[in-house]
Amino acid sequence: MNKNYLFTSARLGFRDWQEADVPLMATINADPEVMEFFPGLVTSEETAASIGRMKNMLAEKGFCYFAVDELEHGEFIGFIGLAWQTYESEFTPCVDIGWRLAKKYWGKGYATEGAKRCLEYAFKELGLANIKATAPKANLKSIRVMEKIGMKKQLEFIHPRLLGNKRLENCVCYEI
Repeated sequence: MNKNYLFTSARLGFRDWQEADVPLMATINADPEVMEFFPGLVTSEETAASIGRMKNMLAEKGFCYFAVDELEHGEFIGFIGLAWQTYESEFTPCVDIGWRLAKKYWGKGYATEGAKRCLEYAFKELGLANIKATAPKANLKSIRVMEKIGMKKQLEFIHPRLLGNKRLENCVCYEI
């Protein structure tokens, strides 16, 4: 199957979403460990809607949270990419970088490798000047990836989409 990668890194292929990705991403979104730092699990219907929004964003802006395959075996591993964020905060609207990988692909450097490649794409090919990343302060693994890819902490904030969730609402914003 021709995956039509928009770009690749050493081990990863970045592409537009396909219908076949919906159940695969839904499985990732239904894993309590993967979703530990989100307010809840994401249903198959919500996953399909999110993928639809990503396809539209890619068509409109030239970026999205890309579907990502591990190149050696061609396996879908989750998403890594860029998204236009407009929720109410002092740093939005902005382009953010994010990732969500199936648990079996954790600890292999894929998030860092993929995020670095997405930054290169953002700056060199899209001509973007600034990328943000946010995470709950408790999500030390994601914060570590932000630091590994050269991002610097800008501020702490209460995330409007997590308001009232005492475990998650206190977030950090990083920037490069």
